[in-house]
Amino acid sequence: MRDNRRVLSPDMVRVLIAALGGAAIGVERQWSGHAEGPQAHFGGIRTFTLLGLVAGLAGWLWSGGATWPAALLLAGAVALIVAGYVRASAADVDGTTEVAALVAITAGVLAGLGQVQVASAIVAIACLLLVEKRRLHGWVRRIADMDLRAAARFAVMALVVLPLLPEGPFGPFGGVRPREVWALVLFFSGLSFLGHLLRKAVGTGQGYLIGGVAGGLLSSTNVTWTYARLSTSTPGLARPLAFGAIAANAVLYPRVLAATAVLNAALVPVLVPYLAPAAVVALLASAVGAWQARRHAGDPAPAGDDNPLQLWAALQMAVLFQVVLMLVHVARVSQGATGVYTSAAVLGLTDVDALTLSMARDVARALSLETAARAIAIGVLANTLLKAALAVVFGRASFRLLVGGVLMAMAVATAAAIAW
Repeated sequence: MRDNRRVLSPDMVRVLIAALGGAAIGVERQWSGHAEGPQAHFGGIRTFTLLGLVAGLAGWLWSGGATWPAALLLAGAVALIVAGYVRASAADVDGTTEVAALVAITAGVLAGLGQVQVASAIVAIACLLLVEKRRLHGWVRRIADMDLRAAARFAVMALVVLPLLPEGPFGPFGGVRPREVWALVLFFSGLSFLGHLLRKAVGTGQGYLIGGVAGGLLSSTNVTWTYARLSTSTPGLARPLAFGAIAANAVLYPRVLAATAVLNAALVPVLVPYLAPAAVVALLASAVGAWQARRHAGDPAPAGDDNPLQLWAALQMAVLFQVVLMLVHVARVSQGATGVYTSAAVLGLTDVDALTLSMARDVARALSLETAARAIAIGVLANTLLKAALAVVFGRASFRLLVGGVLMAMAVATAAAIAW
């Protein structure tokens, strides 16, 4: 028997999607009240659906080589939108509806040309922007002048200054890499800015806790250093910053295990007993920080956080970090490969990721899984002791007590696991 069912052709589907995209935007315009009343703007669901249909047909005609009919259709649609805005602007200069109509036409043309996914994404973003009008306007009203200036400065630092700096290295003892040093400045100042924004968005305690977790995915050492310096310049934030630093250190252990699983899955079961005790200490302390942040979520923010980027502190930290890198380079060159464990301890001072990579990929295969696991644990122990020293030297009293105490407990737990 013959199948008499008719299937829509691909061209018809593209035009239909263009019309549906216009309808979606038109529904929002109708629902928001901009298509009715004495101050009604360009149109509602019917007008936008027809615009999407016209745009889809124009795109289809263009793809078929009929460029002049397609151009006439588009020109007529755009002229209609302009005429509607001229009429409506006499009472209200808001052109959101007319701009939305232009977006509907653009998406419709793309759908008619076969770019269905791009057209759908454009319609989805447009609808989201229209629906979330109040939320977006409220968010913009809450942006302080200081925050806007800080964002502009950070953009210049990242998009203008960073690409202009040379790679290096220049000079002795491993050399100075200007672009890498400036990337550290961006990381430190960006972390400070992130914590500032999160504090304003979700509260003081939760903001720095979330910022610490996010920063810990990249470098718990940098987070500890940054938050320690912030605790001295903003004394009222010392406890939230401390728990943020602890949360960053808690992230280190799943990060190391995840990297190890990718590089050498057989090493993970051997490594877990070395890292688990310290991870438990860090997770418990982070849980206490999360509980306190929730408990004091409504407390007013303390004064003093008036420098979101903390640029001068970031520059100081980047210079000190470069000095540490040079010292580690000298130590490695002078000692050489005197032992896997010594190399692991030195490497762990600055780069746990490089430590994990070298031990999981090279040592585990050349020597044994046990040696590699113990070497990673020694490197993590050295890194933990370094961060404890940073917290004690650069942090405020309450920060030193919390972060230094938790990190030393983590170090003791790791040392006990290694000795066992």
